[in-house]
Amino acid sequence: MLIRELSSGVYGANCFIVASQETKDAIIIDPSDNTKGLMDIINDEKLNVKYIVLTHGHGDHIGGIVELKDATNSEILIHEDDKEMLEDKELNLSSQMPMVTVEISPDALLKDGDLIKFGNLEAKVIHTKGHTKGCISIKIEDNIFTGDTLFKGSIGRTDLYGGSYDDIIASIKDKLMIYEDHITVYPGHGPSSTIGYERNNNPFLR
Repeated sequence: MLIRELSSGVYGANCFIVASQETKDAIIIDPSDNTKGLMDIINDEKLNVKYIVLTHGHGDHIGGIVELKDATNSEILIHEDDKEMLEDKELNLSSQMPMVTVEISPDALLKDGDLIKFGNLEAKVIHTKGHTKGCISIKIEDNIFTGDTLFKGSIGRTDLYGGSYDDIIASIKDKLMIYEDHITVYPGHGPSSTIGYERNNNPFLR
């Protein structure tokens, strides 16, 4: 499996390309606004992007989505509870950020437990609401991409539209901490971590 990470934009949002090294089929998780950087990787690795998967609908994670969809002819996937955010520049906050304004409809909606298949890989959708109503984490083999739910030593903010502190804590404890300590955590901002590190060190989980 190939994993490539790009951090870009004024908010330093992490974008990930995950691909099958055998088939070259790939997904992109949370394209921010570095479309050129993403396309350079896609072209260099000769990848076939099947899906753009959004962990949630905030502007700093979706800034490059229109340009990227046009360039790759891929499908946009988001949890059903964040569809309204993706389609509304005020709810997704792109109208208030130093970036392009985004209003776009997804190609398909996700639910908890859905499996996204690309090449010989499978991504499991974990509904981890709390940062937004439709926030998801994405588990692929021994890796979980947690968006703005779980960071290294911290959690996502819950004071924006659809946020809930109780929900995010419950999501992390009930949906993420069930996995083994060695599982790698790739968050939407900041450095990577592991489930074990967060279990033992994250102050919000004590």
